[in-house]
Formats: sequence, structure tokens, C-alpha cells
Amino acid sequence: MKLASERAAGLWASPPPSLEAVLARLEALSLRPDFALQRETALARALRPYLGNGAGRIVAPLAQETELAGLFLLCDFYPEDGQLTLIEQLRDVITEHIPNEERAWLDPLKRSSMDLLALASPLKPGDALTLRSVGDGTLWVLPAGDFVTDLSAGHVLLTRVIRASGEEESGKAVWVGCGLVLSPADAESVLTMTAEWRREIEMSSGSFALGEWREFTKRFGYMLLWAFAQLRMDALVDAVGHIRYRCPDGRPYLYAVALYDHHEHRLFVDRLSEMQELEPEKRVDRAGGQSAAGLSPVHVWVQRAAEGAVAAIVARLTLTSSQLIVECDSPERLDLIKHRLAASLGFSLHFRGEILQPPVRQLSVAELMAEESLTLAVTQEEDRALLNRFLEKAYLEWSDQPHLALGGQTPRHAAATAQMRGQVGALIDEMARHDPGLLRTGRTAFDYNRLRAHVGLDEVPG
Repeated sequence: MKLASERAAGLWASPPPSLEAVLARLEALSLRPDFALQRETALARALRPYLGNGAGRIVAPLAQETELAGLFLLCDFYPEDGQLTLIEQLRDVITEHIPNEERAWLDPLKRSSMDLLALASPLKPGDALTLRSVGDGTLWVLPAGDFVTDLSAGHVLLTRVIRASGEEESGKAVWVGCGLVLSPADAESVLTMTAEWRREIEMSSGSFALGEWREFTKRFGYMLLWAFAQLRMDALVDAVGHIRYRCPDGRPYLYAVALYDHHEHRLFVDRLSEMQELEPEKRVDRAGGQSAAGLSPVHVWVQRAAEGAVAAIVARLTLTSSQLIVECDSPERLDLIKHRLAASLGFSLHFRGEILQPPVRQLSVAELMAEESLTLAVTQEEDRALLNRFLEKAYLEWSDQPHLALGGQTPRHAAATAQMRGQVGALIDEMARHDPGLLRTGRTAFDYNRLRAHVGLDEVPG
């Protein structure tokens, strides 16, 4: 999902000079030391989605969101310490002369609220805009501006508008400031989310006083901003989920990896060979043969998917005498293969761990919001570091887990006996020969001498 407001500049409309002057006065009042805590409370409430759970480190509020939050502070917020609202302070506490043309905006501002406004008439150059409130159908006739080039039929504006005194019947109104341009689908989502929150408030309070749209948006209009922020977060999550990771040569990068122990090599060969989505791939053992002495042959299967004019490898299964390594280009594909394995092989599989996250990258919002899915090339250094973290945890834990190939003993315990010491060493040697990093980069991703020392075996020269 791509939000319309991420692609367009949004709506910026200057209010009349006298209204702009009043807003500046209200802003100055909000900056006084005795109001500082209330200002912080109001802005934190309006922009809460960006402050909780560290979301602000991922994406910052748009300039329009910040301005609409500021208008909530100036026009809607009731201080929690008993002070008058900012409009009441400017209107009722006389400390300086305010021209009548400015004072005339105070009551209309006090009645104003955030709203979702849909285009109610075709756009014509130079004509005024007729907008209809999505919430209660109120019509507003507003001056057009350069921003109309970003609008088209079906677009909805999240904004704040007011009618001047004496214009209540005419329908004519003015912009208080900026607006956010939403697609019809995004606007529907914002309306649905706020409607659910509205019902929750009514049910928890036992009062249905919020049945009127204007009453609700005056008190809780900031929830429209919450819903919009949620859409942005969801869009970012969706964008991250569609990032395509590639090796330096353009092949799909198989970062989702699962590791299993097994003890029925022949059964695994038969069952994996029967899976129609897999095809065998012959791979020569790094030691120079198909298997080490006394160990079962190594088998490799791959799954391919169309990528343009070629069928690229998107999954690889490597079966050794004691392990099964599954590598995939996404957690979703790995999950499907895991379910297939569980259904076919059941308790013959002994899960040792998995990695589902690709290498961490710092991405800009512009990259995440690009029209096309983002493609990232993973370097060999990043790949080796990723595999190293995974294998270090999996293999060091392996040393203290019962292993069927060792008669149910743990590798550490078996290595302490003269009879089974060589068998433990052979298993570790096989792990090293089929380390996933060897096929990817030509270098093992894990130092197997660490594992040998961990179970009490002598190191092997590199």
C-alpha cells in the first residue's frame, strides 16, 4: 500500500491575514512557561503513534501532521490543570488590544474541528472547491489554490476549515492551514479506524454523547491523525515485507535458513525426492568426493521460480548424513517448506534453529515509499556475518543436546569417551564441509574449531 500523501506534497493553503494573525497570537500564548506542560501534553496526544514503541525512530510525522497537531492544541485542547483554553484566554482575558477583524475569528475557531472532506464537484481551473464532510455531509465552499493540481476525483482531505462570522448560511469557508491528501481507500480506512475507537469510547464511558460527528471531532479529532499515522506505519511494514534481497550477481538471496538434525537418511532421500516442487542438484563434496568415509552421501534439492526470462533458485535443501539445511528467499517460503517437511517426515525431524531476518539496513522513507519494490544487494561480508550469528548459536547449543547418531548422548559427553570421540569429530567435520557459507562465498561462515574446543576435541589446522 502506498499512501497518496507520501507521493504528493499535500495541501498548503494560507489563511486570510487576520486569521493568520490570530493563530500567531494563540501560538505565542501556548509558548508561555506556565503553559509549557499543557502544550507538551496536547502535542504528545495528537502525535502519540510516533512517540510510542519507538516508531519515531523509523518514520517522522509529516509537516502537515505536525501543523494539524498544532491546530488541535490551539483550537481544541482543554488544559488539564484548570487553565482556560488558549482561545478563552485570548478572548476573555484582556491584556492587549486585539483588532475586531482578528477577534471575529475566535468563536469560529472555537467551533472548528478536524474533518475528512471529499470533493463534491468536478475540479475546474479558477473555480472554488465544493467539499463534503465524510462524517456528516456538511458542504463547504472553499477557495482553490495551486494545490488543486494534486487532487482528482475521489480524493479526500484530512484538514481543518472554518466559516467566518456571518457566513454560516452561505457555506463559504476558509482554510485554517494545511491538509493531507488521501486516496479513497485510505480515507475509508481512516474513517473505519476512528469509528471503532469512537464506539469503544462510548461503550467504556456509557455515554453516547459522541453520536454527533462535530461533537466527536471537536473532542477527539486527533484520532483522525492517529488513524492516518497507523496507515503510514502499515504502509512501511508492507514496503519492508516486499523488499527483494539479491546476491551481488543478481541471484535471489536465501537469507531465511532452518537447521534440522535427523537419523533416517534413506527415508529423507526418498521423501524429498517425491516432492514435485523440488529438483535434485548434484554438488561435489568440498573434500573431493560425494561423502566422507563412513558417512552417507550428500544430496541437494532446489526449488526454482520464474524471474523474468529465467528460473531462479529460491530455495535449497542440503541433506547430509546427520543434518538437513533449508535455505529460502523469504520467511513465507521457508514456512511453507517447513510445513511440507513436517507433514512428510514428522518426528524424524529435530529442529535446531532458524534465522528469518535479512541483514539490517538503514533505509530512508523515500526508499520504502518508492513506487517499485525495493531491491537490495547483500554483500558477502553481510551474508557471512548473518550466517555466523545463526550457526554460532545453533552449533554451540547442539553440543549439549542428545543426538541419535551418538546413541542419545550429547556430543560433549560422547567426546569425553575414547569409543565415540572419533564419531563426534566426524560429525563436526561433515558440518564444516557443508557449511552454508562455502557455497555462497567460498568460505565457511563459522569457525568449527570453536565447536571442537567446546566439546573437548583437538583443533584441526585450517
